[in-house]
Amino acid sequence: QVQLVESGGGLVQAGESLRLSCVSSTSIFSWDTVEWHRQVPGEQRELVARSEGDHDPTYKDSIKGRFTIVRDNVRDTFYLQMDNLRPDGTAVYSCRLGPRKYGSRTFDFWGQGTQVTISA
Repeated sequence: QVQLVESGGGLVQAGESLRLSCVSSTSIFSWDTVEWHRQVPGEQRELVARSEGDHDPTYKDSIKGRFTIVRDNVRDTFYLQMDNLRPDGTAVYSCRLGPRKYGSRTFDFWGQGTQVTISA
């Protein structure tokens, strides 16, 4: 079973930075897509950033210019660099490896989530 282990969350003040890491127990080299999502209690989980093959990364509008998704295929790790954090970014952030299709089936793996809290 593939495991994704996240780290880097915590409590910071508005305007500060954090870098989240997601280490995969399997090689990520052959996976086109890696993503970061976040969820606030009582709300739907939302996609924050996606890196897909050779395409430019895509980002949720409200974090464009402040967050950067980076993958390191050598270390089987991908990151979410978060700068100029705002209190509305407080959430549990989760990494996702995939999705990836094999025939009619879709595969993906999720990290356990890491809490990010931004104080005003």
